[in-house]
Amino acid sequence: MNMQAMMAQAKRLQADLEKTTKEIEGKTFIFENENVLVECLGSNEVKRIEIKNNDILEDQEMLGDILVVAINDVLGQIKAEKEKKLGRLTGGLGGLF
Repeated sequence: MNMQAMMAQAKRLQADLEKTTKEIEGKTFIFENENVLVECLGSNEVKRIEIKNNDILEDQEMLGDILVVAINDVLGQIKAEKEKKLGRLTGGLGGLF
C-alpha cells in the first residue's frame, strides 16, 4: 500500500472515530430501579438523578450505596458501548481513546 492510500485510510478512520465518539457522547444511558433513576450522557456527564422512593431519604448510608451502584452501572454501560463501537474501528486499540 502506498503512502497516499495509507493517509487516506487514516483520515477515514479518524473521521469514523470522531463520528462514533460524538454519537456515543450524545446518547443517554440509564439505570433505574424501584429507588432511583440515574441518567448520564456518553460523555460521562450526569444528566439527571431522581429519587423514586422517598423512604430511602431517611437512610443516608443506603441512599449513598444505591447511588454508587447506579452511577457505576451507567458508567459501565458507557464503557461497554465505547468498547463495542470503537473497538470495531480501532482493532483492539480502544484503550487509547
